[in-house]
Amino acid sequence: MRTRATDTGPRRVTAESSDGADTATRAGKRRASRRRGFAETLRGGFRRSSSQHLRALSTDERRALRRRRIKWSIIGGAAAVVLAPVLLFVVGYLIFSVPTPDEAVNNQVALVSYDDGTQLARLVPEQGNRVKVPIDRIPVQVRQAVLAAEDRSFYSNPGFDLTGILRAAWNQVRGGAGGGSTISQQYVKKTLVGDEATLFRKWKEMIVSVKINQERSKDEILGDYLNAIYFGRGAYGIQAASQAYFGKNVEQLTAADGALLAGVIQSPSRWDPAIDPAMSLQRWQFVIDGMVAQGWLTPAEKAQARFPETVARKVVGGGAPADSRGHVVNAVRDELGALGITDQEFSQEGLRITTTIDPRRQREAVDAAHAGLAGQPDNLRSAVVAVDPSTGGITAYYGGDNGVGLDYAKVRKQAGSTFKPFVVLAGLLQDPPIGLGEVFDGNAVPGLRNSDGADCDRCDLKQAMTISNNVVFNSLSKKVGAQKVADAARAAGITSPLTDPDERIALGNKEVTPLELASAYATIAGGGVYRVPHMISEVVTSDGRVLYEAQPSDGERRFPERVARNVTEAMLDVAGNDGLSLPGVRQVAAKTGTVQSHVDGQNNDAWMSGFTPEVAATVWIGTDMNTPIRTADGTPISGGSVPGSVWHDFMTGVAKQDPPPTFAPYHAIGEPPSDMPPGVDPDASVAPSTPASPTAPPTSTIAPTTVPTGVSGVPTTAPPDPRAAGGAPAEPPGPPGPSAPPVTTTAQSTCTLANPCG
Repeated sequence: MRTRATDTGPRRVTAESSDGADTATRAGKRRASRRRGFAETLRGGFRRSSSQHLRALSTDERRALRRRRIKWSIIGGAAAVVLAPVLLFVVGYLIFSVPTPDEAVNNQVALVSYDDGTQLARLVPEQGNRVKVPIDRIPVQVRQAVLAAEDRSFYSNPGFDLTGILRAAWNQVRGGAGGGSTISQQYVKKTLVGDEATLFRKWKEMIVSVKINQERSKDEILGDYLNAIYFGRGAYGIQAASQAYFGKNVEQLTAADGALLAGVIQSPSRWDPAIDPAMSLQRWQFVIDGMVAQGWLTPAEKAQARFPETVARKVVGGGAPADSRGHVVNAVRDELGALGITDQEFSQEGLRITTTIDPRRQREAVDAAHAGLAGQPDNLRSAVVAVDPSTGGITAYYGGDNGVGLDYAKVRKQAGSTFKPFVVLAGLLQDPPIGLGEVFDGNAVPGLRNSDGADCDRCDLKQAMTISNNVVFNSLSKKVGAQKVADAARAAGITSPLTDPDERIALGNKEVTPLELASAYATIAGGGVYRVPHMISEVVTSDGRVLYEAQPSDGERRFPERVARNVTEAMLDVAGNDGLSLPGVRQVAAKTGTVQSHVDGQNNDAWMSGFTPEVAATVWIGTDMNTPIRTADGTPISGGSVPGSVWHDFMTGVAKQDPPPTFAPYHAIGEPPSDMPPGVDPDASVAPSTPASPTAPPTSTIAPTTVPTGVSGVPTTAPPDPRAAGGAPAEPPGPPGPSAPPVTTTAQSTCTLANPCG
């Protein structure tokens, strides 16, 4: 034993304790040396020798080091794989709540706005079109049909399909779409988490699906799902769908009925049998086969099953206004479909849709239509459409006051003399071109007459356009060929069928819609550049995802600018001749149109269409039954009367820009027009109104057989056309005269030489 000095005096230390301390000290040093060596190894594969010099690791040391690295990597990766999802699941389980069935419908409110962002319509899903029913009222085979279509393992799975989730995650990583949702997940997606294609949404969906399966029975979940899901036709829930598709209550549904409804769940806006019968049948067969595979339907029952007939598909308001705004909303829904945005997304995504509708122009259109029909017979109907030539955007849209009824802006009617500008266009595209100064005999011939006051011994094309002389344009149509006239109309933007045309196409014996005619006139106003007429500028979901945003476009040149300006020149005196000039010495190109009835001396449809450089507008007046149209005092309505009044009121209200915009300078193609008023021999003119390039043909032509896309196509926009600025003043109007009456209408009226179009 020996002693060791301390602060408090000598202390005895045994030999055994001294040896133990030395052993511990040596072990600590060895551990510290190993740690230093390992750290140094990580830094460069060297370790210090006892002399403190770096030396390379031996082969055994390197192998041991590699094994240690692999072992700890595996342990760390396994811990991350196991613990991270558990942690995410626990956090999600604590923060995400279980939705109620009513949230499926109540939270999905779509907003449609004017171009300035102010509200046009707020679309709340119709609660009256959803009747909740207990699951025991839903036939078992109908429930099984839904399971066969959507989730065959519903009663055995925990609320999610792990394979489906992994497949969806892999698709997301590769930039594709997800999928693989169970009924529980679908219910949760529709009621709470939305349909955003992200991994976060899939994670949230899975957690709430598990939670809801723990809190509710499978029958409760299936019942809530069937009462909340959207089946199309404005029907939320199985009872509303039963009425919408079959006109009967859910208890009366058969297995075949249930298979049809189950088949449309994934895409009700596309797989409705009224929209795509072939796809609906394919889906029905898929569900029936699935029921047989699951033992829910016997082969004998399958053999007896027949694809069920459905009731006629009705246009539903879907919460849309019942007034004239309803037609705007329905037009928006149609355009959404063309953009690939489904009716289901519209009904359940809470979309925020910005339109091209100008609130001031829309108000002017509705007010003008109401004023024009005030005090007139109740059977009269009207439509007003305005299009911006520089973008193709529809700035005003009136299809009638019944927002859930027939949209007259999309009803096809014979065009009457509003088709005559396309005859001029066809002539200008000829080689050599037929200019506005070409002179024709305009007197009536056997079987073809003009309206009162529209005869002329000799008149050029501009004079004939001003008084709407039928004989001249019938002759021009023969000269250029009826198919060339149809091609010219298509080039301008007419999309309705123009099959088997003859020379009477010049007098408007083909049917078009007010929307098409406004778009075609906008192409002329825009210098020959066609822009797809559209109503949507932006679509955003309730959670901020941009589904669509219209991009600026230069449009598609359909014919040369100089040709378009010559067509415009031919139309400049029409409004003044009919007493419809706009105030403020504004240039306006226009054309009236009247469709004669099969009833002698009566008319069935009347039109007024025209444009300034900034807006093209079309007005139609007619009836539902294609019957004669008269004013309150019994006078037949022609294009220059009621439609002209409505058009004039609208254009006066919207064309208030100061200074007034003018068309591009006019340079004649071919023979220039006379400066003589209608009814005066054009050869009496001393000099042409514009001497520039009297025989110059168009600089280029296009094949006017391209079929343009209608308003349902993918919209484009374009910056304002600089060609709309500058130009010469309008030609002085000729003496007043009546607008031409003629033409027939649909099947009940025939456009003949005895009953010409005016």
